[in-house]
This record gives sequence, structure tokens and C-alpha cells, in this order.
Amino acid sequence: MCFFSLVLTSGLLVCQEKTPSENFWNSLQTLCGNAYEGTLVLPKEEDSFSGKTLIMHVRSCTDTVIKIPFFVGDDKSRTWVLTKNTDRITLKHDHRHEDGSPDTITMYGGTTTNSGQDTIQVFPADPETQNMIPAASGNIWWITLDKTHFTYNLRRLGTERVFKVVFDLSKTTEQPAPPWGWKE
Repeated sequence: MCFFSLVLTSGLLVCQEKTPSENFWNSLQTLCGNAYEGTLVLPKEEDSFSGKTLIMHVRSCTDTVIKIPFFVGDDKSRTWVLTKNTDRITLKHDHRHEDGSPDTITMYGGTTTNSGQDTIQVFPADPETQNMIPAASGNIWWITLDKTHFTYNLRRLGTERVFKVVFDLSKTTEQPAPPWGWKE
């Protein structure tokens, strides 16, 4: 029995299993339109994040692009942009000023090097990021996703830099206003 997708190949109907990246993408798509509150786990103290309400809003979804604004208190400058290309996913960080103009450091990130797992995708820094932010050439971002949690992680290899925020998917929160630079 086929639980995934059927593909017509040479006149034959063939069961084709979805890749882990497709399963991850489809799970992420189920969150579309919802907002969730998060908790800073690492580092324990981060001046720009500690004590502030952290909200992710899975605000915009198409078959190939998912945009997730990440609000830190009143700061609406960050949006995670995930793009699906065949069995690879790209993560970019769109940073904006309050007037909506792009920050000088924006659209950095990376693309998965394989199809990952159903519950985790890993994004090593790409050449564009290495050129834009030389210190970030050792960055590895990863997102884990299961039925109850979405976790955004960053590790800068060769340094003590680590960042982890966990969002509780068991309950939604009020949808925030658009992030800086969004036109509705």
C-alpha cells in the first residue's frame, strides 16, 4: 500500500515515498497562519532577547516559500525565509529597519546539503553569508520540528556562540501586526 504519492513512470503507476525534506516542509505548512510564543534557552542571558516576549508567526506560505517573522518584544525586524528547491531547503534571515528598508546585513543563511530528516533540517552558512559576514562562515543553523515544538538553533563553530529558542506549538497566541517592511 502506498501512503505517499503515486507517480506515472513508463506507463506504470509507482509508489514514490516522500523525502524527509518534503515531510518537514509539509509539517511546517500545517502551522501556516498561526503564531506561537517562544522561550530563549541558550544563552541563558542575552541582552537583546532576555525578558522580552518572543513570538514566531508563520505568516506567509506558498508551495515553495514560507516566511516566519520572529518578533523580539517590540522589535519586528526579523523574518526567517525558507525556500524549497526539490529536496533541499534554504534558510535566509531578512532583516529590516523600522521604516521597512533592508538592513545592511540581511538575507544571510544557508541551504541544506542533503534531504535531512522529517523533524530536522540543517543549514550551513553559504558563500554569500561567508562574504557578507566573514565571522559567520562557521555558522550552522538548524530547525527542529515535531508536534509540540519548533526550535530555531544557531552554532558558530570554533566559538562559544550558540543560540536556541524553543516555541510551544501546543497553543497559539494572538497574531501580531506585520513585521517591518511588509506590505499587506
